[in-house]
Amino acid sequence: MPPPAGTSSVMTPLPEVNSANVEATLASPVPVLLEFGARWCPPCRMLAPQVEAIAAHYAGRLRVATCDTDESPDLATRFNIRSVPTLLLFKSGQVVGQLVGAVPRARLESLLARAGVP
Repeated sequence: MPPPAGTSSVMTPLPEVNSANVEATLASPVPVLLEFGARWCPPCRMLAPQVEAIAAHYAGRLRVATCDTDESPDLATRFNIRSVPTLLLFKSGQVVGQLVGAVPRARLESLLARAGVP
């Protein structure tokens, strides 16, 4: 089945957040959705297309990035990540929402709506 009109079947990889760029990422003027995961994690792979679709749908209104907890264990510790996948929503550099696990897109959109993401 082809993608809906005005969309592409090829998703752009999400920016990778690490210790060197986390502060600049969180200083974004728009809210930031940061997905913590790992390459070996099947639920993370299941969630990835939904997170990429959210990034495309909310482009310009939401910054979406990913963090590999194996490559950046310091960030996993800093943000108290105990399970992957974990999604943290930031506004003005502060966590305003969290989801854990491979959740449906509707739960992601509900989180964004509750946080006032247009």
